Amino acid sequence: MNDSLRDGLQTTFQWQSQLPWLFLLLLALPLLISVWRFKIYPSIVWTILLVVSVACCIVTIFAANFLVVTAAIDVALILIASADWLLLWFRSESGIRVSRSLPRTISLGVPVESELTVENRTGMTLIGEVRDDLPEDFSATPNEHSLRLPPLARMTSKRKLTANRRGAFELQHVYLKFASLCRLWVRHQRIDLSHSLKVYPDMKQLADYALLARTNRLSLIGVRKTRRIGQDSDFERLRDYSRDDNYRHIDWRSTARRSKLTVRQFQSDQSQRVIFLLDCGRMMTNSRDGYSLLDHALNSMLMMAYVALHQGDSVGLLCFSDKIHSYIPPRGGSSQMNRLLQAGFDQFPRMVESRYDQAFLYLSTHCKRRSLVVLATNVIDEVNAGAVVDYLGNITGQHLPLGVLLRDRQMFDAADTPDGPMGEGDEFSMYRSAAAADILLWRDQVIRDLSHRGVLTVDAFPDELTAPLVNEYLKVKAKHLL
Repeated sequence: MNDSLRDGLQTTFQWQSQLPWLFLLLLALPLLISVWRFKIYPSIVWTILLVVSVACCIVTIFAANFLVVTAAIDVALILIASADWLLLWFRSESGIRVSRSLPRTISLGVPVESELTVENRTGMTLIGEVRDDLPEDFSATPNEHSLRLPPLARMTSKRKLTANRRGAFELQHVYLKFASLCRLWVRHQRIDLSHSLKVYPDMKQLADYALLARTNRLSLIGVRKTRRIGQDSDFERLRDYSRDDNYRHIDWRSTARRSKLTVRQFQSDQSQRVIFLLDCGRMMTNSRDGYSLLDHALNSMLMMAYVALHQGDSVGLLCFSDKIHSYIPPRGGSSQMNRLLQAGFDQFPRMVESRYDQAFLYLSTHCKRRSLVVLATNVIDEVNAGAVVDYLGNITGQHLPLGVLLRDRQMFDAADTPDGPMGEGDEFSMYRSAAAADILLWRDQVIRDLSHRGVLTVDAFPDELTAPLVNEYLKVKAKHLL
């Protein structure tokens, strides 16, 4: 009898000694469920309380009298944490509205202002952070916004968004993080908010060109005045006088008749055609200042297209690599600029061999009128250099070809400074300089071969391409080469 009683008491004691650990399990189980299912995480305060509960459970191993106190603490924690969790869940499950204000089109590398509005229709104060969805290659300042929003209130946060890559993107979500009433829980909430965004090449240079052209200060961006053979004396129309017009073009008879200053506007040669061939193959994958050679070439081509359209010419675009990606037939008018942007903004360099034969075959099939054909590419070996020379040289009878070759600045620096930029070169610096000089001599021979075949050339660094390309186009117009 005594043995049975002793065994029963021992079993009861063992069960009671396990009771704090059962309560601890009841504390931990909701944590796992809430994290997995509801994205509600324990806060630092809750973590400290759990550590206290674990310490109390350890104490009961050595002091059985502390068992009741530990159980009471665990039960209190369970009740408080459960109530705090339920309040957080029910109050924040609905009633939070988020809206985003952002243009649908932005320019590459140009910061734009974006607004994120959070509306709190719940009965709790939202304290935490809000962060918008950002595609890769995007940056925002600031990246996160502090959130302190009383019930039935609204908050608007502003940030500067910068795109470092062209193309079409989708912003899909907004992420919220806020604490519960007792600060025991932190909820991470993802709200679906879709927004389509297109990133175009930087068009700020077009506005700068237009402003400088009106004020006769194009030399500030490297565009030179070219003396025309003859002059543009074909009368186009009469229009109102503006501040930047030449006073010698004022038509005094029309001014007297209308009682308003009126000027004569003249036009240059019309109906000339410019077609850009943009190489999207492996030769254009190198980068400069964070942008690929294709980005620099596209920016410069769009600038030249803008100038050509304002000169009254028709402009087209052909993008290719191992196949034809897009083709915009030559047209005039201001709407053509939008077509060129739509065709080129999502073109990226691909690690494939460019098929010049397909590109020039497509050109000969779809463009039979004499045009200024501008090919933007990069020559890095004899195979692709020979293809560029042959195909540009073969169309000199039908078209006026212009080859745009992009320089490698590191190659030129290595050839110019055999001892390194700071005079601290290693034992191989001289060999690298000799190899770079040999490649540049070969490249110069390629340019001379193009000239001998009657091909115009522009040889420039990628970040300095715009002004030489526009100058070459204006030279062609001035000499009436088309």
